[in-house]
Amino acid sequence: MADEDIEAGEGGGGGKKKLIIIIVAALLLFGGGGGAAFFLMSGGDSASQEDIVIEEPEPVSLQAIYVTLPQPFVFNVTGDMQQRLVQVKVQLMVRGDSNEVMAKQNLPLVEHSLLTTFGAATVEQLRTPQGQLEVRKQAVDTVQAAMEKVTGKTVVERVLFTGFVMQ
Repeated sequence: MADEDIEAGEGGGGGKKKLIIIIVAALLLFGGGGGAAFFLMSGGDSASQEDIVIEEPEPVSLQAIYVTLPQPFVFNVTGDMQQRLVQVKVQLMVRGDSNEVMAKQNLPLVEHSLLTTFGAATVEQLRTPQGQLEVRKQAVDTVQAAMEKVTGKTVVERVLFTGFVMQ
């Protein structure tokens, strides 16, 4: 009978040992997974983070600077059975000193882009405020595309009409 108790005790103890081994293995597995997740989330070692250079975009909070074009644009538009003469004074709104410098350095390109846009306008467009808004939007798109080709940045945020006369 003593032999039976010993065998029963060993059988029960073996089951407990297996359970403990399974629990320890699960804890190691979860602990290792959590450690790996922490390591990956923290970004790895600091040396590799120093090698990465991220250029942040200029914040929108930069002060608006207005670049006045030196001469008003004078051009003809066609429509309603006669040609009309139009004069537009323009200012460019940029943000930041670097964009102001780039806009001033590229004024001939800006003027060319604006003349191209204004030359495509019609009397019907320029008569209404909605049409003038469309022309301003086209002007912004044209100037931004031209500046991006040359400088890699759009530079100009808005094109403002500060004077507008149509005869």
